[in-house]
Amino acid sequence: MSAHLTDTAFSSLPLHPLLQKGLQQAGFEFCTPIQAQSLPLLLANHDVAGQAQTGTGKTIAFLLATFQRLLTNQDAQKPASKQPRALILAPTRELAIQIVKDAELLNSHAGLRIVIAHGGKDYQRQRDAIDDGCDVLIGTPGRLLDFHKQRVFNLNNIEAVVLDEADRMFDLGFIKDVRFFLRRLPSPEKRLGMLFSATLSYKVTELAYEHMNNPEKVQIEPEKMMGDRIEEWVYYPSNEEKIPLLLALIKRIQPIRSIVFVNTKQVAERVWGFLEGNGYKAALLSGDVPQKKRESLLKHFQDGEFPYLVAT
Repeated sequence: MSAHLTDTAFSSLPLHPLLQKGLQQAGFEFCTPIQAQSLPLLLANHDVAGQAQTGTGKTIAFLLATFQRLLTNQDAQKPASKQPRALILAPTRELAIQIVKDAELLNSHAGLRIVIAHGGKDYQRQRDAIDDGCDVLIGTPGRLLDFHKQRVFNLNNIEAVVLDEADRMFDLGFIKDVRFFLRRLPSPEKRLGMLFSATLSYKVTELAYEHMNNPEKVQIEPEKMMGDRIEEWVYYPSNEEKIPLLLALIKRIQPIRSIVFVNTKQVAERVWGFLEGNGYKAALLSGDVPQKKRESLLKHFQDGEFPYLVAT
């Protein structure tokens, strides 16, 4: 985890013994700032609206709070229901997949049933998994809405809800679907609510206050979030100068690994073509690349099998 650690140890928090075991096994010892600030509030059953970017450790914070709530209430529960008890909404399938990976890490001893639902592949498999019963349902709004409308699951038993990267939900046009879910959950005082966003803009804050139980604001300052090792430059080339400038920069810097972000699939293909044509091995990642291939391309890039990734 890249975020700086605090001197708050997970072992000092009133977490369920099964979660403490999971944390130890995963090698988590000290909290990041967002965890140290939000967990005491969440574990005392206060809703939290947190400003934190990816890489600050927010996922572990909201997963621990969610699992804690479910494990603490489990004993008082009637026989286990097939319906989900926690709902975690993420804007993209990559993020949903990442949340599930972290969830499985923390769940190594807790034995909660975790299911994922996202667009792309595995439609029937996801549907069957939800149908078999789950405690924690993690997914993207579109696919979850589809399953909900088919009555594959209902929201009557939800005890914890997480809205991750809320600002991206607005950017990607999912906010209508998100509001659909929030309006159908048990009332805010009957559940634990968590919202995380890179910016607590007016519209994100409004969403939090409308659908949460008097949330406490937790903010991690952006300068703490950005590593000290990052340098940034900006250039203002004309359109026809962009490719020559990119190639010149690559030649000068000779990066071991680079991601080139572009705004459309067409531009992605063009940039990728120029890189390959100049002998720079590159992969191309855009919305219509099938999910399996996206995952394998990202893995190859992470493993250093090719130095350049062009992505929308």
